[in-house]
Amino acid sequence: MSSHPRKATVFVTLSLVLILLVGQNNVFKIPIITGAKAIRQKTSSHGPSSSSIPSNTASPLGCINYTPSTRTITVGCSSARLTDINNKLHDSSILSKQSPNGIWFLSANFLIAKGAVFHIDPTDAKWLKINSKVIGSVAKTSASYIDIHGSMIIDSVKITSWDPTTNYYAITNGSRTGIGQFILGAPRPGIVVEKDATGPTNIMNSEIAYLGYEGGKHLGASGFAYSGGEGSILKNDNIHQVYFGFYSIGVGHMIIENNIIRNSGHYGLDPHTGTHDMIIRNNTIYDNNGSGIICSLNCYNTLIENNKVHDNAENGIDFSRNMTNSTARNNIVYNEPSGIFVSQSHNNQIYNNTISKNRAGINVNSGSTNNKMYDNTIMNSKSRAILINNGSSGNTFTANKIVSSTQEGLKIVQDSTSKNAFSNNQIVATGGTSTKAAGPSLEGNTVKDGTE
Repeated sequence: MSSHPRKATVFVTLSLVLILLVGQNNVFKIPIITGAKAIRQKTSSHGPSSSSIPSNTASPLGCINYTPSTRTITVGCSSARLTDINNKLHDSSILSKQSPNGIWFLSANFLIAKGAVFHIDPTDAKWLKINSKVIGSVAKTSASYIDIHGSMIIDSVKITSWDPTTNYYAITNGSRTGIGQFILGAPRPGIVVEKDATGPTNIMNSEIAYLGYEGGKHLGASGFAYSGGEGSILKNDNIHQVYFGFYSIGVGHMIIENNIIRNSGHYGLDPHTGTHDMIIRNNTIYDNNGSGIICSLNCYNTLIENNKVHDNAENGIDFSRNMTNSTARNNIVYNEPSGIFVSQSHNNQIYNNTISKNRAGINVNSGSTNNKMYDNTIMNSKSRAILINNGSSGNTFTANKIVSSTQEGLKIVQDSTSKNAFSNNQIVATGGTSTKAAGPSLEGNTVKDGTE
């Protein structure tokens, strides 16, 4: 009978040990979830939805989600890569690694949430191919997009569309004309930085190609667009066969430098609608199916310098629709309809540019006022050296050098609605050409007649 109290004591002791062990397991192995929020999916006009997923520093896998209904990968991590997505999803129909050296194939929308930062670089990537084929009924008018509400850092990689049926880039981008006609293209993927982006999207030393399509004035369809991401940098990139080589709305303090922008379906660089405080310098821009550089609709404080712009379908450099307080200097522009075109724009400076072999050297149009053009060299224009019309007045042309072996290349033409000032310009006729056709007035300018 004396053994029963001891048995009871042993039983109680074992029970207490088990309780303590279970309690320790709960403390250290069961995660505590606080402040969980539902993810709201909001359909945008150009691709995947926006998200309010907060960034997560605890685990790259815990901040990566996939929504099958919209085929959207959402990343809310403070730092993540393609390998992290692959490790979380393990689904090659969404993201597959096609080679050990970092070739990836993405078949979904890819959304970077506010506060998140995503890296694509040689750590685990060499080339990101984005599927151009619309999958299911989710996106009937749009291919997959990289949709950035946070920040993205791209360095030394290649990002393109890819058509798995042809095993080649998607090339059916459509087209548009200057008279409002649109030939819609087949959907191609794109990169869009949203207005609410919480950080810059910097792209450096990379190739961006075969993105975007003619969707009819559609931001996402342009292929490569920023409406946010203040202070972003595009540097040392090769941007080609993108429908708009670059497009922006309302973004500021970007630097676009040392890039090649070529063979775009429409414009090369198109800062638009309130874009401001942008630097565009040391770029080579050619063979685009629109203007090389066009800043249009209330853009201001833009510096365009040291670029080589040539052989584009429209003008070399456009100041368009109330572009103000901006500068184009030290650029080389040739083989364009107009080398530098100023339309409905005011209080800009255009100087030290070399403008040659264009139909018109400098064209000031549509009520542009108070622009200063000086110290430019305008050579061998095919129709007019300087053309001014449609009520463009109060502009000054000073100390420019106009050189041509033809009378057309020496002409300064100003219509009766425009009144502007010309002084200290040097007009040089070569090859026996007379300066008599130069006009509108040679008074106050230096004339060297090739017939002398």
